[in-house]
Amino acid sequence: MKHIILQGWRPIVVLILLFIIWEISSHLFAIPAWLMPPPSDIFHEGITGWSNYNGHLLSTIQLTLLGFMIGASFGVIVAIGLHTIAVLREIVYPFMILSQNIPIIVLAPLLVIWFGFGTLPKLIIITLVCFFPIAIATLDGLKQTSSELMHYMKMAGASNKQIFWKLEWPHALPSLFSGLKISATYSVMGAVISEWLGAKKGIGVYMTLASSSFRTDRVFVAIFIIMIISLSFFALIALLEKRVIRWQSKGGEHTDG
Repeated sequence: MKHIILQGWRPIVVLILLFIIWEISSHLFAIPAWLMPPPSDIFHEGITGWSNYNGHLLSTIQLTLLGFMIGASFGVIVAIGLHTIAVLREIVYPFMILSQNIPIIVLAPLLVIWFGFGTLPKLIIITLVCFFPIAIATLDGLKQTSSELMHYMKMAGASNKQIFWKLEWPHALPSLFSGLKISATYSVMGAVISEWLGAKKGIGVYMTLASSSFRTDRVFVAIFIIMIISLSFFALIALLEKRVIRWQSKGGEHTDG
């Protein structure tokens, strides 16, 4: 346990060293602040400028959570439908793969034309970003159910509904959470991209305003905020995963022993 804790601090130590090198290089080479501000200026702006971006932060978090929940729900429902209806899977699955070859930034202007500058196109962008990883991960998890256990439950006279909820769904949960963690980081990115299209509030708006006024320190503040939100969201889902899939962790501990 002590080794794991020490290992978890290694990335933090490396990050601190990178900030120190960055700070020293900025002063040593006299790099203009508008081009590459030192970390001290960025952290100072992040603390003193809280009133400038706290409203934007709250707006982005709300948009991210709402879009993520819609995308996750839609992804799980589609995965279950494709798993239970083979014909539907043969028809829809290729189009799902094809849709990922279209950059979301290309669809964004069309969504604005079709739905305006309100909340709806922003939610659609986040939903599209989150949907695919969750749907594919859940579908793969449902496919990987043990054939031996499946045969045993059928021999025991279990119905399709019982097989799904007692066997297939529990076995798909690890894959589902993998998709959720990937989509958690994507959802923040999708929210920021959607805010670039024309929003009144949001970290994307804050970043755009800072960039247009050559406030590079504020641009970096926005970048760090996006990273913190993504990491926090990822950690929250990872914690939820440990609590939900206790049977898997117990099995792993038993195997290690």
